[in-house]
Amino acid sequence: MLFPGGAGRPLPLNLTHQAPPWREEYQGQVNLHVFEDWCGGAVGHLRRNLHFPLFPHTRTTVKKLAVSPKWKNYGLRIFGFIHPARDGDIQFSVASDDNSEFWLSPNESPAGAQLVAFVGKTGSEWTAPGEFTKFSSQVSKPRRLMASRRYYFELLHKQDDRGSDHVEVGWRAFLPGLKFEVIGSAHISLYADESALKMDHVAHVPQSPASHVGGRPPQEEPKADMLRPDPRDTFFLTPRVEPSSLENVLQPCAYAPTYVVKDFPIARYQGLQFVYLSFVYPNDHTRLTHMETDNKCFYRESPLYLERFGFYKYMKVDREEGDEDEAEEVQRRAFLFLNPDDFLDDEDDGEPLDGLEPTEAPPQQSGRRVPVPGTPAQALETPTPSPGTPARPGATPAPPAPPSAQDEPAPRHSRALSWVVRPLPLLLGRAPHPRTPAQQPPPKVYVTRVRPGLRAPPGLARLGPRGPPWPPFRGIFLRARPLPRVQLRAPPHPPRSRGRRTGGPQATELRPPARVQAAQGSREGQARAPGLAAPTADSNSSSEARPVTSFLSLSQVSRPQLPGEEEEEGDDDGAPGDEAASEDSEEAAGPAPSRWREDAIDWQRTFSVGAVDFELLRSDWNDLRCNVSGNLQLPEAEAVDVVAQYMERLNTRHGGRFALLRIVNVEKRRDSARGSRFLLELELQERGGGRRRLSEYVFLRLPGARTGDAESPEPAPAASARPDGRPELCRPLRLAWRQDVMVHFIVPVKNQARWVAQFLADMAALHARTGDSHFSVILVDFESEDMDVERALRAARLPRYQYLRRTGNFERSAGLQAGVDAVEDASSIVFLCDLHIHFPPNILDGIRKHCVEGKLAFAPVVMRLGCGSSPGDPHGYWEVNGFGLFGIYKSDFDRVGGMNTEEFRDQWGGEDWELLDRVLQAGLEVERLRLRHFYHHYHSKRGMWGARSRKGSRREGA
Repeated sequence: MLFPGGAGRPLPLNLTHQAPPWREEYQGQVNLHVFEDWCGGAVGHLRRNLHFPLFPHTRTTVKKLAVSPKWKNYGLRIFGFIHPARDGDIQFSVASDDNSEFWLSPNESPAGAQLVAFVGKTGSEWTAPGEFTKFSSQVSKPRRLMASRRYYFELLHKQDDRGSDHVEVGWRAFLPGLKFEVIGSAHISLYADESALKMDHVAHVPQSPASHVGGRPPQEEPKADMLRPDPRDTFFLTPRVEPSSLENVLQPCAYAPTYVVKDFPIARYQGLQFVYLSFVYPNDHTRLTHMETDNKCFYRESPLYLERFGFYKYMKVDREEGDEDEAEEVQRRAFLFLNPDDFLDDEDDGEPLDGLEPTEAPPQQSGRRVPVPGTPAQALETPTPSPGTPARPGATPAPPAPPSAQDEPAPRHSRALSWVVRPLPLLLGRAPHPRTPAQQPPPKVYVTRVRPGLRAPPGLARLGPRGPPWPPFRGIFLRARPLPRVQLRAPPHPPRSRGRRTGGPQATELRPPARVQAAQGSREGQARAPGLAAPTADSNSSSEARPVTSFLSLSQVSRPQLPGEEEEEGDDDGAPGDEAASEDSEEAAGPAPSRWREDAIDWQRTFSVGAVDFELLRSDWNDLRCNVSGNLQLPEAEAVDVVAQYMERLNTRHGGRFALLRIVNVEKRRDSARGSRFLLELELQERGGGRRRLSEYVFLRLPGARTGDAESPEPAPAASARPDGRPELCRPLRLAWRQDVMVHFIVPVKNQARWVAQFLADMAALHARTGDSHFSVILVDFESEDMDVERALRAARLPRYQYLRRTGNFERSAGLQAGVDAVEDASSIVFLCDLHIHFPPNILDGIRKHCVEGKLAFAPVVMRLGCGSSPGDPHGYWEVNGFGLFGIYKSDFDRVGGMNTEEFRDQWGGEDWELLDRVLQAGLEVERLRLRHFYHHYHSKRGMWGARSRKGSRREGA
């Protein structure tokens, strides 16, 4: 096995003690191995590369120890022998941009190599060419060498995407005043001749301490929550409850969900809009929380809002009575800085806002009502099909408006979670005291609705005399940062209608609230919810009281201007650039004793906060814009209720034979019209026996719901409804998965020797770890020249395999179709696979559970690792748009027509979406889940699929 530990496991130290025979013709050059397209500037980053040190991208030679390829994001391993010119004490030095390490052995054995000089360890250190004495670590201690012997050396170099790349090694006799000279061809020789070897021949590659030290960090705290142990990862090893014991636990019922689009016309590539997500309990931590700085899906970033408010949207500061006027002034002034251009706007995607609904205001405080805040825009939006695309079948129509609000626009139906009542976040501060009766706020405030089903109370009147309210600012969620001080009394400035903000990260117009809201309305355009008209110019210029819908509290609502107040606001809110200039001039002149004062800090300020769970605000649409969020989270109360019902029926059937130890996994696919389908995975203790695994599909059917499936018998209504009218569990017909079904991994390949070797090693490790022999590997080879693929298959320790050879250019669709055609058993699963995949140990069990013949296909979501990232340190994103990794029964694959080999003959990209369209039209559900430890390795595309370099270099394979 070329990779004995498998992907992501520490490689055993198999050091090379005996060097191969040496010949005279090796003199004058050394071996050079290149690892391309790998990020980072430290040598430690190079050791994290999956293929280091055995499988470089390029094998070549170099004639002196000074290399500068003028490239980026690469790593070099230069090794061979040094031949001293004379006996004596020698000093070595290395210089490079970025980091480098020079290792030297006291003899010709690679196993004895020692680190003698290096440039940096973190990737930020570098030197100029020939700068041999910048760091003390660059220069080695004197080494006693003899001219009659040769010494193994190894030079490692890592270059990132910046700077001028170079690495060179110099030496000098240990005498005063001598300078370092680059080691030339007269004093070096090859370690081995690789000119006639293929890329999968690696027995000659030396493995030294340089190639292993620090490459696999010791056990430490996981860098991501997803790396922590989870019972799901090894639950497949637990013996399963006998299927015969579960046959009569639940009454059978027909299963035909409304979201299945059988025989429904779908426009090309529109199947993405008909794929739903499943909910999972407990939390599997597939949300990439360790990449929060790149996560724009939960916390909508706005530097200006963050600077002025921070997380105050979710907080209610406990203020004393004397602080309220000051708080109102701070909020009113801060509101003037808000500009819609500063926020991440989702209307650019062409998707309308959710409708606005009136809602009850909370109990009164200080004579005012506090509005209920909005919800994240990400959680409230629903993808809108493109023109000509039919609506999703089974969609629930929007509820009719109540009689008291017939003139309101009908809100569009939202798919936000509504199973349980959720606490809402609190707003900042209490409302200010009323000033005049004419300035009283309206009794109701329109907010963005949290979930469907909210209706206006009877007798609700429209807000304002001129029509619907202004559109709200979108929900903006931010990262916590320290709040800067807010200047309450700015130096006076002449009044101005418009200024420019130059001190922030981007230019921001200063506008009064009416202009801000008008700009927001104009930017929305057609993305506004149906029935909401844009404010007119007359309404924008009006000075009457008008409610403002936003993330601000009522204390920040624009109010009518009093005589002379506009000038006061202009004085207070001049251009920040002018304020900065004024402050600079004051600082240069020295502080004036009469004006100097410091802002007071209230260390005793406390606040109230409500629980916020962004996961519960997400819907089961296949969100194609957020690629760092994890699986949808199923509320605990719902999962526990379903499990309790099933355990009650199970113990009734078997007289208390099984006891529940823990809920390992619950997956829910929601159908609001007919009921929800659940996959229950429970760890049970059998009386008189050991622990058992229960993994079954159940259906929570709504009372009185009809399946509409003529092929399935309809059970009696009494069998599917409880006396209290609540839904009851039943066993869905033809929805049982097979534990021992054969799974065929089908992979087309061409000229990717190191990845083929890695894939076969991973498959062999999967077989050794799980003991599962019910899978096979089918490689479709398009005349690979860099290795003997068939020989590698025979040498791999796989339970079953097939080798298919095709001629001509690489064709992914044709290769996958050829692999499926080679499968004889129509009742087996074919898994259309890629070559650069890291599989979790439970991948076989996951594929079998989510593939049911005639009912389910499985398209797991893979995490694409970024450049320089590895399974031990996963940074990247979930491939929410890709459906190239696809599991389906061969009978269903043949029924939908297989791969489209005509349109995708000489190219690929889109063939997976086209297949998805036909799978959905055939009436199959496509299960879509993010799998833990399921990664797509980052890889270079240089030299792949038979591509040749322009200069026709000595590159050997990919």
